[in-house]
Amino acid sequence: MIKVCQIGLGRTGQYIAKGISKQKNMELVAAICSPSSEKAGKALKDIIPDIKSNVIVSSADNLEEVILRTKPDVVVDFSNPKAAMKAAKLLAKLKINMVIGTTGFTEAEISELSNLAYKHHNGIVYAPNITLGVNTLMLLSNIAANILNNYDFQIIETHHKHKKDAPSGTASKIALEMERGLKSSGVYNKSIPITPIRAGGVVGKHEVKIIGEYDKIEISHESFTREIFAQGAIQAVNYIYKKVGYFEMKEVLDLKRVLYDCMNFESGEVCL
Repeated sequence: MIKVCQIGLGRTGQYIAKGISKQKNMELVAAICSPSSEKAGKALKDIIPDIKSNVIVSSADNLEEVILRTKPDVVVDFSNPKAAMKAAKLLAKLKINMVIGTTGFTEAEISELSNLAYKHHNGIVYAPNITLGVNTLMLLSNIAANILNNYDFQIIETHHKHKKDAPSGTASKIALEMERGLKSSGVYNKSIPITPIRAGGVVGKHEVKIIGEYDKIEISHESFTREIFAQGAIQAVNYIYKKVGYFEMKEVLDLKRVLYDCMNFESGEVCL
């Protein structure tokens, strides 16, 4: 049984907590909210519809005490960059593994997360892009950038009006994957503009436009419900359990193996 602590009980965090509570191989042992939240001191079942958990929500101010008392194997964090980084430093020292779906980190902070895992020998999955669909989009965008390296690129991402970071962590990661595709084809420093849109209640949509002189390719992914984030978080928890090191969702989903399995290098054939 994998014991899990959930940090962050916003809309996405609540879906994840509910999803974890339904897993036969997982037990939700703790839940953490921000110090200013009114959720502290309440039972999860009184906060989240259709969940039967009697776990009492604790404030992030008491994180270390909660971790030492409940002894989770994996902590899932969907809070904010400042809180997530503070939690990661503590949990790494305590050798507690983490799945971090929080977005808005700087490149320096992402590097620091990676260093924490290797310094303290715990496991971290950094997953601002936690769904199978959007990771498939990244893989396709990488391949397209490699092949169509003389085309122009544009990423458009749309989220609900309450999302604070712009561009999204996922959009930035798509751009990074496209840069990797370009570099592998020998093209460097090509511009990949990102246009963020914050409006209404959109869960999340990412569009990649690849435009040439005579044609255009578009790749897009849209989340209809936050339940898809819960599915990705559960996959990540199962993956990082008892592992050491720093990983991303492409390792969790084993997308590199999928790509290689789909290509027969000996015969030169591709399974299209």
